[in-house]
Amino acid sequence: MRVAVVSESFLPTVNGVTTSVLRVLDHLAAEGHEAIVICPEAGAPDEYAGYRIHQVPSIAYRQFPVGLPSPQVQRILAKFEPDVLHAASPFFLGAQAIAAANRVGVPSVAIYQTDVAGFARRNGLGMTAAIAWKYVRWVHEGADITLVPSSASEYDLREAGVSRLARWGRGVDLERYHPNNRRTPEAAALRERLSPDGEVVVGYVGRIAPEKQVERLRVLRGVPGVSVAIVGDGPARETVERQLHGVPTTWLGRLGGADLGAAYAAFDLFVHTGSEETFGQTVQEAHASGLPVIAPRAGGPIDLVEHGVDGLLFPPADDRGLRAAVAMLATDAPLRLRMGEAGRRRVLGRGWDVLCSELIGHYERVILDACTDVRRGGAPRVGRQRAYS
Repeated sequence: MRVAVVSESFLPTVNGVTTSVLRVLDHLAAEGHEAIVICPEAGAPDEYAGYRIHQVPSIAYRQFPVGLPSPQVQRILAKFEPDVLHAASPFFLGAQAIAAANRVGVPSVAIYQTDVAGFARRNGLGMTAAIAWKYVRWVHEGADITLVPSSASEYDLREAGVSRLARWGRGVDLERYHPNNRRTPEAAALRERLSPDGEVVVGYVGRIAPEKQVERLRVLRGVPGVSVAIVGDGPARETVERQLHGVPTTWLGRLGGADLGAAYAAFDLFVHTGSEETFGQTVQEAHASGLPVIAPRAGGPIDLVEHGVDGLLFPPADDRGLRAAVAMLATDAPLRLRMGEAGRRRVLGRGWDVLCSELIGHYERVILDACTDVRRGGAPRVGRQRAYS
């Protein structure tokens, strides 16, 4: 199979979109498929997993490169002749790629990963929100199928009028994030740094941006025997640092690979602060690491955390609920252990190999539909057809 991956985000930018794209490329390479990547121009490597990376012009917005429509996209796709287009979190660049694929009869799979509704609510965009949803509907209606990561995002898209939806979550590295990492020298040394006097370590991992609402951790000021560890960086860091004044906090910066695994292993519990997540990959990583998770009852975490079993969910706007949940787990080590074990069990069937195999199944279905054009009443689709084997 030949797969053209068009992503609104790629290396060196590291976020949920980039991570999922990298794992998909790893799987495609391991299974012997051919692929290319088209992404915004921002210093990406020339290749990844043996696949060519094509960069197109972009502009910077809030430290993110945003790909601009470019005639290069059509030329790259025409030269590669893909069997299927994978559009990761499509916006400007992804929208152009989906349209180009439709013109030549190539089926497309769109991956929804941005909470437009939450962003609009938080920023009070009013009428702009309705326009944004119209654009989202236009983009995703152009794809043969849109894969959504959670029940909340599926509801949002159906309400916006997007059809042809299916669920596809995200995988998690069950080896990198493992309870046994607590025994490693790296995790032990970090633990000593974060908890010199036996404090319960409350961890957060993610971008430090307004939509992540990390400043909510200020409600932990005065909770006895608790320290906070934050992994990540971003445009709101200075603001969050000021708001967390008086909360014992260690800033660990951006971490990846084994260092990130060791950080999770040094935590006692994990807090997810944002209420606008379409999924919540760090929640899965925390569960894989054997940690109980505290999160708002909103967005992706609704599907990932079972309240009272592997973590605690609090009302999205209730900071006092966040504080109470942390205080409860901080004083009950046996409960933390039971919830952490339950969280690990919850993700055992969600390795990236399983999730990427599911994705290949979605590719195969849209390719088959493209050959018979089931979606359009059985008439052949225009453009080149490639037999799939």
